[in-house]
Amino acid sequence: MNYDEVLPHLSRGNFGKYQTKIYILLCLPSLIIAFHNMSGVFILAVPDHRCKLDGELSNASFKLPDDILNYSIPFDNSKQEYSKCEYFRADSSEAVKCSEFIWDESKVESSAVKSFALVCDRGILKATAEAIYMFGILMGCYCFGSFSDKFGRRPAFMLAMLIQILFGFLTAFAPEYLSFVIFNMIVGTTTSGAFLSAYCLSLEMVRKESRNYAGTIILMFFSTGYMLVGAFAYFIHNWRWLKISLTLPSLLFLSYWWFIPESNRWLLVNNQKGRAFAQIEKIAKTNKVNIPKDILNKLVAEEDDNKNQKKSLFGLFKSPKLRIKSLLIFFYWFVICGAYYGLSWNTSNLGGNEIINFVISGAVELPANFFLLFALNRLGRKPILMGGMISAGGLFLISIFFQQSHTWIFISLIMLGKMTITASFTTVYIFSAEQFPTVIRNVAIGAASMSARFGGMITPYVFYLSNYWQPAPFLIYGIAVSIAGISASFLSETVNRQLPETLADGDEL
Repeated sequence: MNYDEVLPHLSRGNFGKYQTKIYILLCLPSLIIAFHNMSGVFILAVPDHRCKLDGELSNASFKLPDDILNYSIPFDNSKQEYSKCEYFRADSSEAVKCSEFIWDESKVESSAVKSFALVCDRGILKATAEAIYMFGILMGCYCFGSFSDKFGRRPAFMLAMLIQILFGFLTAFAPEYLSFVIFNMIVGTTTSGAFLSAYCLSLEMVRKESRNYAGTIILMFFSTGYMLVGAFAYFIHNWRWLKISLTLPSLLFLSYWWFIPESNRWLLVNNQKGRAFAQIEKIAKTNKVNIPKDILNKLVAEEDDNKNQKKSLFGLFKSPKLRIKSLLIFFYWFVICGAYYGLSWNTSNLGGNEIINFVISGAVELPANFFLLFALNRLGRKPILMGGMISAGGLFLISIFFQQSHTWIFISLIMLGKMTITASFTTVYIFSAEQFPTVIRNVAIGAASMSARFGGMITPYVFYLSNYWQPAPFLIYGIAVSIAGISASFLSETVNRQLPETLADGDEL
């Protein structure tokens, strides 16, 4: 008997009292994950700046009188603005590069960019810091994915939280660029570890009719955390204190060791039947239902057949069908993540108020996910994934024509694109978890998330191209996301189907 067939006996409805309590607890860490993943928008914010002139004090005013400005700072005709990286020396009419900077603190009082002077020739280092953070998330997907499948979802979650707290504080006190990048990368490693463990736990504890709700609501908590970062940034202007404030709440999750149980699916597949049966009986008791003993006996027989399967990522590539399915899913994660984080991390480049743009960018995710709560089971995962990606790609391409002439139209199209790409991101999480079998699900989702982080790693450099041609990022992502949407037609629908337990089940789906 499949574990999905046991779940209806554990509660009178889709969500019993026990499942509801544990699920809410599993959703809360998504707030913290969003804190770290999105805080780079403000921690790495780029203040307006100019060169410090010869003889000028370090605390001099950013604004210069027009007569001094005209003969001290060269005018950049290509950008139609005064240079931010060159100035005329007092004894020469030849422009030289800045050795020090004067910063405009009217919008950005403090940031790591200012602390480590990541502008002009060092501007690429900002993009590199963002890319290395994504590399950390990528490593976390692999390391914690494998750890979780081998030692359990709960130990992986707790280990990730412990490391996240330590290196979150270390990042805030980093004295120079290199230590900042390394500490922040390790924080990125833990965000994927904690999230993937909590996500798999939540999906593995519910019936197939509720998987879309379980997979969507947990991501709505992420969107809420996304918006809360804007609130933190509004009140906390020093980037070091901001990082500390966003790390402190993680301390609360250390208590989860006493509240969050291990996944029953993982226990059964890993031949820990005693613990699994004890938890099943506890769930039934909490939900005030009785579970027939013969059901557990049947469950034993089936899970015994599964215990010897090798839990390796290479199992996904043993059959042509699983191989093609896996490569397609990895491609979707790659382009969706690139587009999603590209839009999320670059709201300051859209024009208008940076914090308002940031909060709106997070807010549009809520209606997208709310729509999925009602549509995923009715319309299916496949049509929504296809429609979301194709729509987002089209909106990005159309926005190019309004980028310089009609700012409000451009921002509106980008926000609509953000909404549809968010719907695609949420759907691909659920769709992927339903495509991969239990024996390899966490490591497979980890591998899919790794491919997403490769997409995220190149995102800062793709948007860096806007310094040379503004529409470049939206053209690149518009084409890539559209191609991904069309190719989704090759996957099978999974709505209301049992989760595959074995590699053979995954091949037959």
